[in-house]
Amino acid sequence: MLDDFLVRSGLAAVGLCVATGPLGAFVVWRRMAYFGDATAHAAILGVALALLFSLPITLGTLIVAVAMALTVTWLMARGETPDSGLGVLSFGALSAGLVAISFAPGVRVDLASYLFGDILAVTRSDLVLVWSGALVVAGVIIWRWSKLLLSSLSRDLAAAAGLNPTREGLILSMGIALVVAVSLKIVGALLVSAMLIIPAMAARQVSNRPVQMAIGSVLVGWAASGGGLYASLKLDTPAGPSIIVTAALIFVVFSLYRAAVTRN
Repeated sequence: MLDDFLVRSGLAAVGLCVATGPLGAFVVWRRMAYFGDATAHAAILGVALALLFSLPITLGTLIVAVAMALTVTWLMARGETPDSGLGVLSFGALSAGLVAISFAPGVRVDLASYLFGDILAVTRSDLVLVWSGALVVAGVIIWRWSKLLLSSLSRDLAAAAGLNPTREGLILSMGIALVVAVSLKIVGALLVSAMLIIPAMAARQVSNRPVQMAIGSVLVGWAASGGGLYASLKLDTPAGPSIIVTAALIFVVFSLYRAAVTRN
């Protein structure tokens, strides 16, 4: 069954959503969307470093993504607003990566596959990587759910309860870094943050509790993945962007539903 490329694509998308669903909920609550973008953009620099030093692509991506997470956490611990710094780091790393790739000796690179992903080319080893990373991230979120939630709602309350909000923020940042590293081949650097944000925002429209939103984000991601892959197969459209468009349509439908319920 795993010889069918569409089955492998679907399994990869399902595994990815296991991590991006609950993680995306925290990204929305903490307003970390820009950090997700910056980490995804920096992944291209990781690809370039991996090619230059003959490292596995995932390892190079993970190193740069973790470096980005540590830098942003350090800026926030100093009480600085990281928005401007993230802009410099994000576009600087993306541009540096694109330039560095051109110096990779004897390497021909399909940049589109790293920017937009190629979920239809997922292999069995990719499935193992994606599911391993997703289960690690999901497991950590479940393990530290109450601590992460309290530190997301109020840093002061978290500190009063004996928690370290900076440490909890770093855990989430590392989770984003790991998700970016394992999902680069599936949805690409430019679309991975969309998989974090859009399903979470869609689930937010029909959720009343944090747990509902986290689980709903996973379900929306699964629905978007299935719908996007089906549309890609029938309409011959790019699979990654098709998944994102489907997620965006679900968000619009849920938003209209919420507006109608609120008005009545």
